[in-house]
Amino acid sequence: MTKDDICYMSACEMLEKIRTQEMTSLKITDTIIERIEKINPLVNAYCTPTFDLAREMAKKADLSVKEGKELGPLNGIPLSIKDLMMTKGIKTTFGSKLYENFIPESEDIAVKRLKMAGAVILGKVNTPEFGHIALTKNKIFGETKNPWDLDRNSGGSSGGSASAVASGLGPLSLASDGGGSIRIPSSLCGVCGLKATFGRIPIAPRLRVAFLTLDHYGPIARYVEDAALMLNVMKGFHPLDYKSLPDDGINYVEILKEKPKNLKIGYSMNLGFINILDDEVEKNVRNGIEKLDRFDWTIDNAKIKLKRPELAFSVIVSSGIAYDFKNEINERPQDLSPDLRNMIKAGLTYQGLDLEKAQTMRLKLYEQMHDYFKNYDLLITPTTPLYAFNVDWNDMGTRFPSIKNRALSITSWMAFTYPFNMTGHPAISIPCGWSNKGLPIGMQIVGRRYDEKTVLQVAKAFEDVAPWQDKRPSLS
Repeated sequence: MTKDDICYMSACEMLEKIRTQEMTSLKITDTIIERIEKINPLVNAYCTPTFDLAREMAKKADLSVKEGKELGPLNGIPLSIKDLMMTKGIKTTFGSKLYENFIPESEDIAVKRLKMAGAVILGKVNTPEFGHIALTKNKIFGETKNPWDLDRNSGGSSGGSASAVASGLGPLSLASDGGGSIRIPSSLCGVCGLKATFGRIPIAPRLRVAFLTLDHYGPIARYVEDAALMLNVMKGFHPLDYKSLPDDGINYVEILKEKPKNLKIGYSMNLGFINILDDEVEKNVRNGIEKLDRFDWTIDNAKIKLKRPELAFSVIVSSGIAYDFKNEINERPQDLSPDLRNMIKAGLTYQGLDLEKAQTMRLKLYEQMHDYFKNYDLLITPTTPLYAFNVDWNDMGTRFPSIKNRALSITSWMAFTYPFNMTGHPAISIPCGWSNKGLPIGMQIVGRRYDEKTVLQVAKAFEDVAPWQDKRPSLS
C-alpha cells in the first residue's frame, strides 16, 4: 500500500486496521501529516495545524489497543475541524482579523464528542469570515483552492474541510452549514457532505447569534459510511443547546446495510423559483437520477413550486449579522471583508416588522415542504447551479460568474441549499458526475425531518452503483 493509498483510505477501513494493529494510528497520522506538509501549500486548506497534538493522540489510541481497553468508535482516526468551532487551547479565528489570536478556554460540544470517541485532531481548516459566504477566503489565511483546479475556489463556508478531505489530508472533517456551507464545497470538491436535521448535532457554546436558527453541523467525508460513522458520534441532546434533539438510538453505519423499499422519490431542477442552472450540471444530475432506476423505486418529476425564499433568508441572515457586528462596522471596518460589511449595512436597515415578515415566509416554506413530503420520501436536486469557478474578489464585494447571461449572486449561488436550512430538513450532497473540464458536480438528496436514515441509505445505494472515490485530484 502506497502512502497516497493510506491517505485516501476510508475512515472505516482505518478503524479496522488500527483495531487489529495491522497499521497503527501513529503511522496513519504521520503519513497524512507528511502529505499535509507537501500538499497544503497548494490548496491552503489547513490554517492552524496541530501535528504535535495529533501524534500524541495517535499514540494514546494505539496504546488503548495494546492494553485491551474499550475503544472509542473513532479510535485513532485523524480528522480536521472547521475554524468556526471553538477548540480548547487551540487557536480559533472564525476566519476573522477580530479573533486573529483567540485561544478559547471552552470547547464545542461536537469537538468534545469527537475527542471522547478517540479521534486524532490534525488541526483547524479554513473558512470565510464567520462563515458568511459560500466561498472560502479571509484576511488572515487567504483563499482555499479547489484541488481539482487550483485556479478555482473550493466553495464554502466549509471550503477548508472539503478541500482537505478531497486532497487526502484526512478522511473526515467536522463542518457546519448555515445556508449550504457543507453541501456546496462538498459538491465543488467531489466529496460527500451531510447536513443533519436541525438540532441533531448540538451547537454550543456560541460566540454570535447570526445563523442561530439556521446552523447545522455535519461531517464531510469521501465515503457515505464514514459520514454515518461520524454522525453516530456527534448526535444527541446536550443541555447547553436548547435546540438539540434527543439521541434517536439509530446506528447509522449499521442501517447502511439495508436498502429501503417502496420509496417514492421526486426530483426538481428548479424548485419552482430557480432560473439559473448550468447545462452540464443539469445533465449530470439527471444522469445520476437515472442510475437509481435499478432499485425499483418510484422516481418522477416532482414539479415542486416553492415560493421564492430569497428575501426571507437574506433578512434573517443580514439581521443576525448586523446585530453581531453593529459596533465593529464603525470601529474596525477595515478588518471586515467587503461582503460582510455589505451584509451588516443591509441588516441595519431592517426593522422588527421586516424580520417577522421573513419568519412568516419561512413558516410558509416549511408548510410547503411538509405538504411535499406527504407524497414523497425524498427530494433530489442539483447541489449548486454551477461547478467550481475562479472567483473575482474585489473591494466592493465578490463578483460571481454568469450562466446564460444571468449573473449569479451570493444568494442565488446557494439557491438549491439554503431553503433546507430554513426548514431544517436533512440533506446530503454526493458526487454524481464531472464537467467537461474534469470538475466535480454534486447531487443533493433531501429527506423528511429526522429521517437521516433514508437520506444516507439512498446516498449509499448511489455510491454502490456510481462510486466516485476512484478519482483523485492530481496534486503530487
